[in-house]
Amino acid sequence: MTTLLHIDSSARSGGSDEHRFGSHSRRLTRRFLNNWQTVRPGDRVIYRDVGANPPKPVTGEWIHAAFTKPEEREDWMDEVLAESDALVDELLKADIIVAGVPMYNFGPPAQFKAYIDNIVRVGRTFGFDRGRAGAPYWPMVPVGKKLVILSSRGDYGYNPGERLEDQNHVEPSVKTPFAYIGITDVHSLATEYDEFADERLQASIGSAEQGVDALVRKLTASLSEGQAA
Repeated sequence: MTTLLHIDSSARSGGSDEHRFGSHSRRLTRRFLNNWQTVRPGDRVIYRDVGANPPKPVTGEWIHAAFTKPEEREDWMDEVLAESDALVDELLKADIIVAGVPMYNFGPPAQFKAYIDNIVRVGRTFGFDRGRAGAPYWPMVPVGKKLVILSSRGDYGYNPGERLEDQNHVEPSVKTPFAYIGITDVHSLATEYDEFADERLQASIGSAEQGVDALVRKLTASLSEGQAA
């Protein structure tokens, strides 16, 4: 059985296929999960809506607790880290992370940044040793996990080689911390032209949905091939 962690971070509720002001990224993540469960109904899905229920931001107390050895922590430290522990536990259980991450002012929503800050944890998802030869940091997340980033943005041309590529800080700012903890197999799709709300937006949504369908077929087929081998 494969476990998927489904994360939504849009501040908008519902998908854009449900109502006029719905979220395009939620629309894509739901399509991905619906397609996946049609092909593999026995797989497990963990859902985390950080858009509606943002994780608490990192504080000085959080940092103090995280960098204190577990056996030396006081009770208040465990309480401060409880939410982070739950988020990390979910991540470690998942084989595939499907993250809806819309572009807000060229980067991911603050809610998703708070999620990242809570899962990049010393001693849990990355190791640190000042005396280690070479880099003092190393990833601790088991190999083999996949990350699917499903985004949306208003303007156009944020993809590699296009005119606004250097202003796109969504995928890069998500890929970097996930790679840091050991998740490097990444797939991404996005809708564009949201602010225009015309035929270009509809065409972009259609293209992204076709891309989601194709990605689900690719990933489920690779799982079936691996299980048959």
